[in-house]
Amino acid sequence: MTSTASSMDSMDSTDLRKGQAPPERRPGWPSRLRRFGYAAEPDGDVRERLVPPFAEPSPRLWQALGVPPRLADRITRWSGWLGPLLVTLVAGVLRFWNLGSPKKVIFDETYYAKDAWALVHRGFEVNWDKNANDLVLNSGGHVTIPTDAAYVVHPPVGKYVIGLGELMFGFDPFGWRFMTALLGTLSVFLLCRIGRRLFRSTFLGCLAGALMAVDGLHFVMSRTALLDGVLMFFVLATFGCLVVDRDRARARLAAALPPDADGRYRPDAHIAETTRLGLRPWRWAAGVMLGLAIGTKWNGLYIMVAFCLMTVLWDVAARRVAGARHPYRVVLKRDTGWAFLATVPVALVTYVVSWTGWILSSDSGSGGYYRNWAATDGRGGSWTWLFPDWLRSLWHYEHEVYEFHTHLTSPHTYQSNPWSWLVLGRPVSYFYESPAPGTDGCPVDAGEKCAREVLAIGTPMLWWAACFAVLFVLWRWFFRRDWRAGAIVCGIAAGYLPWFLYQERTIFLFYAVVFLPFLCLAVAMMIGALVGRPGSSDTRRVVGATGAGVLVLLIAWNFIYFWPLYTGTAIPIDDWRSRMWLDTWV
Repeated sequence: MTSTASSMDSMDSTDLRKGQAPPERRPGWPSRLRRFGYAAEPDGDVRERLVPPFAEPSPRLWQALGVPPRLADRITRWSGWLGPLLVTLVAGVLRFWNLGSPKKVIFDETYYAKDAWALVHRGFEVNWDKNANDLVLNSGGHVTIPTDAAYVVHPPVGKYVIGLGELMFGFDPFGWRFMTALLGTLSVFLLCRIGRRLFRSTFLGCLAGALMAVDGLHFVMSRTALLDGVLMFFVLATFGCLVVDRDRARARLAAALPPDADGRYRPDAHIAETTRLGLRPWRWAAGVMLGLAIGTKWNGLYIMVAFCLMTVLWDVAARRVAGARHPYRVVLKRDTGWAFLATVPVALVTYVVSWTGWILSSDSGSGGYYRNWAATDGRGGSWTWLFPDWLRSLWHYEHEVYEFHTHLTSPHTYQSNPWSWLVLGRPVSYFYESPAPGTDGCPVDAGEKCAREVLAIGTPMLWWAACFAVLFVLWRWFFRRDWRAGAIVCGIAAGYLPWFLYQERTIFLFYAVVFLPFLCLAVAMMIGALVGRPGSSDTRRVVGATGAGVLVLLIAWNFIYFWPLYTGTAIPIDDWRSRMWLDTWV
């Protein structure tokens, strides 16, 4: 019997009667989802699927501006660095301009500025006098540091970062804000480069960074000595390390694939299931960044869990594209163990090392808070000999801090529920004064007292556009299986969703700065879709570019309009009222 006959026989099922039509085959789930916009990934050279090329920038713009061809070519080739550096320069100028104003201790700087100064000099936080703020400001920072240990509820990394600026520039507002301004500026550069790698587009990467550069919440947090801006930087750095690691791992798989007779690279099950991906140093760097994030604030733990799961799923997808028949089994066997070692233990060690100042302090009662617990209240027990006293004391301290965080319900004027964060329902006023005409920048002809405020609120047009962008990336991830959208969703979810577990706790809108970079990536991705694909018609591209341009200009205008509220600039009270768009902003 020929192969053709066998094939035909196999099509004639034995449970069908002669002449009876076979039952209609149900379409697979990708076909059923296509009506909602799902599109399967196109077939092609598997190496290009593993490592898509970057979009080649066009020199036409520079040529149109009259730039000589050789210089235009150089600018085009270096645009991947020049673009992000230019955006970062603008962000840095904005953030460092008049950084020491207001020359006050604003909002929670009253804790972190002084804790940072004590940490870099004594290795642990101390109890300050009630009038310490005035003493610091009036004496130029020349104050005696107390010796009594203070009970604090946040790890030391963020305060060490703030203290580094104080060591360089003094114990004054500029000094304790310097490092947050620097990290805020560097985070814009990181986002430009991460967005470029994520979207394979220098334009969209720079757009994401530019959006964050003109966001009010990021701006205010970059100019205030609080911990959340530091946490945001380490979270973004972790994400960047993992994105680079993803590209390097997939490039290693692509390089191992042999070409076929036509010179094309096809999936190969043996290569996909046996290739080792090496030490992957960028993943180890991500582990260090995670440890620094957790060492700044504990909600970095949620970030670690989400990012670890994300990077394992990336490995599964890479093995599958390369041809692995059982990608989950292969990843579990070859990648998961190393992924765990490079992140969780490294993060844990980094976290413990960040407590070195406290660990090295005296356990006689004159060191850090609870440093002598193991030698006093913690004595005894059957298994205490297994662990050194400093570790048992640190564990007790951490337990007490956990109890504090989970039971914190003290009401605060500016606390808000996470449901309202994306629409900026309740911003936080860090500083407010009512200077009289002719004083503190209030115009002489103001007629009545002015308003001078530092309000921690995002640029409204950006955040309200981000509400639609979040829906867009959810659609792209679920129906288009777009890994870039999935990565953005992961970043937003890891920084945002855990707060819904603590809705009765005292929490604030400015916590949202941690996932702000991912909102900017979502808006940039949505704007890229508005502009349209390169192969779209001219009409489609012109309409899309016009709409995208109008949105970006509105966001930039909105930032300029709210500038006085971000910088503490004195404005007439009527101008201040005109910027209170919602009653809950007052």
